[in-house]
Amino acid sequence: KHLQASERAFAALLEDGSVVTWGDPGFGGDSSAVRDELKDVQEIQASERAFAAIREDRTVVAWGAQSYGGDCSGVRDRLRNVKEIQSNERAFAAILADG
Repeated sequence: KHLQASERAFAALLEDGSVVTWGDPGFGGDSSAVRDELKDVQEIQASERAFAAIREDRTVVAWGAQSYGGDCSGVRDRLRNVKEIQSNERAFAAILADG
């Protein structure tokens, strides 16, 4: 359905909403830490060394290098009703449905 690439890894969004990742683990190629959360995914974005996904419930899951946006646990409670994610080399930004 959709493919995103970091500098050295890939994330494929499948038709059933699941995600398959491969490549260098330090660049997001290993999503095993968030495997249970990568269900009902609608969209994936990539930074240089991480990925972020919007789920059907409009929450966000991130994985990969922490200093490149791969850990959103510090703001997870604010990442609700996410409409869109954009990325640059080192971070992700979320646009919420309420602006």
